[in-house]
Amino acid sequence: MEIEKGTEVCLEKLGQADMILAGLGEEFDGGKALGRSSEYQNGQETLKKAGLGWLVPAWKEYCRGRLSGLEGGDTPEAHALRKLAGLLEGKNYFVVSVSTNSQIARTPWREGRLVMPCGSILRKQCILGDGELEELSREDGEKLNRAMEELYQGHFSPEVKSFLGQCPRCGSSLVLNNVYGEEYDEKGYLDQWHMYTKWLQGTLNRKLLVLELGVGMRFPSVVRWPFEKAAFLNQKAFFARVNEELYQLDENLSGKGCGIPQNAVDWLCRL
Repeated sequence: MEIEKGTEVCLEKLGQADMILAGLGEEFDGGKALGRSSEYQNGQETLKKAGLGWLVPAWKEYCRGRLSGLEGGDTPEAHALRKLAGLLEGKNYFVVSVSTNSQIARTPWREGRLVMPCGSILRKQCILGDGELEELSREDGEKLNRAMEELYQGHFSPEVKSFLGQCPRCGSSLVLNNVYGEEYDEKGYLDQWHMYTKWLQGTLNRKLLVLELGVGMRFPSVVRWPFEKAAFLNQKAFFARVNEELYQLDENLSGKGCGIPQNAVDWLCRL
């Protein structure tokens, strides 16, 4: 289905829907733009070799800001998220994100209607995956930004391994709470996940729009496959998949959905 026609159908279904299930994916982390950046690729490789995968989401956010030439709050991703929040305003919806973009958490969603199972850069945890989670302080954020600036300039310091402080329980280093860490502490999203699964149970036999935006195959068991199943099982559901490359629909959804071959961030920004 062509982009214009698919968009028209999608917006029509959005207006008719009783409930909307929205999934956000890797295209909100920077997509192909980051992939084409040698600075980003070099920095990512440096972090991985140093065992600092938990810093990759922060590196993505820093590089997105550099590539856009704008302040962090006005990146294309932030603009797209505000567009989506406006489209969903007044609706009964839930947003599930496999993107770690912290701008998603800062978007004004309906209270309690967002879950980010992959974490972000907004909390820190013990590197061993135990203990309590802590919100990043302003000072932590400043240190994080300085570390990313140094990495961008090609100056990597081993001291970054412990710049977020020490675990008050065991004295180990604190790291960012996201799925790219070796011992990801999942307790930060579990309460919201339970709310999501309970909400999802109420979608059966309701007019449901399943809106999958920029979701790739990095974590298909979180959004991609469960979203397809939710649409397949609900006779009143419509499935819309917006993705620059992986926009094709499973044959089980033939006749009850559309694939829009466009980057989800660009698609939302142009609505």
